[in-house]
Amino acid sequence: MSTFLQHLVDGVSLGSIYALIALGYTLVYGILKLINFAHGDLFMLSAYAGLGACAAFGFADAGLALGGFASWAAFSAVLAASMVAAAGAGWLVERLAYRPLRRQPRLNLLITAVGVSLLLENGAQAVFGANPRRFPDLVADTAAFSVGGVTVGTLDLAVFGTAIVLLGVLEFWVHHTRMGRSMRAVSHSHETAALLGINVDSVVSWTFAVGSALAAAAAVLYEAKYPKVEPLMGVLPGIKAFVAAVLGGIGNLRGAVVGALLLGLAETFVAAYGASSWRDALAFGLLILILLFKPSGLLGRNVREKV
Repeated sequence: MSTFLQHLVDGVSLGSIYALIALGYTLVYGILKLINFAHGDLFMLSAYAGLGACAAFGFADAGLALGGFASWAAFSAVLAASMVAAAGAGWLVERLAYRPLRRQPRLNLLITAVGVSLLLENGAQAVFGANPRRFPDLVADTAAFSVGGVTVGTLDLAVFGTAIVLLGVLEFWVHHTRMGRSMRAVSHSHETAALLGINVDSVVSWTFAVGSALAAAAAVLYEAKYPKVEPLMGVLPGIKAFVAAVLGGIGNLRGAVVGALLLGLAETFVAAYGASSWRDALAFGLLILILLFKPSGLLGRNVREKV
């Protein structure tokens, strides 16, 4: 039983990281009805931004020698710097790549998203090199507490705490701020929102910036647990987070979180109980099943479209 519960903790931890990435997909889709295939690569760029922040703050070689509060302060500083850098990168991608094509057929935007993804991946290889780099161990992954044979590590607590705080902030921002209300209005109709005096371009830019910042938080948490940074590291997590968003109901914030947690748990249990080679294939299998039997996702709504 304790082994099962340990896998449950690990699955929720992994699912929390997927949730932060999936929210970026679902935010952009809710506003533009666009699958931003470059989102996983913004996750990758955020990891490199974290490496740069470590070097700029002098943490690159400090590792575990920081200890205690200083270690958590370093982690928080790198997390914040990565989120700011990713927000800027997301804003720039939307401004240069997507905004000029917003009134074009949706297929043009989709092809552009694939092109931006390839550009970021190959650009990262050209700038940073293809060899993997190790992310500094800012926080020691020790046992925070243990109950009944189930151990919760410090990094698991960091993942849970960061995810819960960011999800709470996002929920408040979307439902209780002026920009959040503007986002919900734009998601219903760009034209009506514009007639009401809402700056649609500003709302879309903010959406990309916030989604990218959430991906950056996921990247730093991911690197804290799996400390290898490389140009193609965003491909699989990006695809899996997209599957999680579709599983929960893309366009639905809470659905993205539910789908991500389910995917994280499914992956962990599949790997733990003898089918580790199917771990990555599981996401694609779930995507096929969802599209076949419930295309709107678990919490999504069926919407009729005029043809």
